[in-house]
Formats: sequence, C-alpha cells, structure tokens
Amino acid sequence: MPQASSLFTRLEYQVADRLFHSRWLLPHSPRTQRLTLRLLKRCAEAGHPDALSVYGHMLFHRSLSPQDKARGARYIVEAAHAGDLKAQYQVAQIYENGCAQYPRRDEYAVTWYARAAEAGHYLAAERLARAYKQGQLGLAVDHELAASWQALADQHVNHRPSELAS
Repeated sequence: MPQASSLFTRLEYQVADRLFHSRWLLPHSPRTQRLTLRLLKRCAEAGHPDALSVYGHMLFHRSLSPQDKARGARYIVEAAHAGDLKAQYQVAQIYENGCAQYPRRDEYAVTWYARAAEAGHYLAAERLARAYKQGQLGLAVDHELAASWQALADQHVNHRPSELAS
C-alpha cells in the first residue's frame, strides 16, 4: 500500500504543479488557487520533497500567522535534507537572517550555502563568494576562496536550468 500511496502523492503533485505553473489550463480563479494549495499541502504532509519546498516557501514567505511561517520553515528544512536544491538555498537564507523557529546561525548558513553551491545553485555560490570577499557570515576575508566560489557560480550560471533563478 505505501507504493500506491506514494504513486498517488506523485500524481497529486504533478496536478498541483501544472495548476500552479499553467496560465492557460484553467483560469487562476480563487477556486483553482484553493485547489492548488490544498493539493500542495497534502503532498507536503505526505513528505513529497518538491511539495515540501514549494509549499514551505509559500507558507514561510506569504503567510501572516507565525504558526504558518514556522510550518513553512520546517517544510523547507525537510526538503533541504531530502536534497532539494532550492530548499537548501532557502535554508541557508533562513539561518543567515534568522526567524522565530530558527535563530540566526552563520555557521549553519555557510554550510547550507556550500551544499547548495556544490550541487549547482549559482546564487548560493555567489553568496559565499561575496561573504569571503567582504568577511561576512563569520568568515575571514579570503580572496582566493572568494574567487573559487565566484568561478563555481559562473560555471553554474552558464549551465543552470531556468527554474533555479528563484
């Protein structure tokens, strides 16, 4: 039964993703938006990594209630641990800026930026290059490491899929 449940969750996520990104499939009415959010929520609660990332991002950045923001941050962290590249970058930002549930921790931010950068997220590599160049995030100024991270960022930006822009 877990395989059937997993298959159903993947199918639900595909429907939610298409609804979320498609402007011509169905009009973006309040009803369609509620359906999309309900599907994303169900998939996130089932542990689907992409849904955790997308729905977590939406909750963390767009919710007004502290409880929803906290749940969004938890979902993003889960997605990052599952290997989602965008979520790894978002976790680094969460730790860099801090929030109620995850206080500012520069060493965690650096770790997550490095994971995301090494996996191909050019913005993470650029952030590390800037941090080493300017001595931010608790890092000492190191122009060699800054140049190394910038080279990695330049390499990734030339080979990046368009969806990494966020």
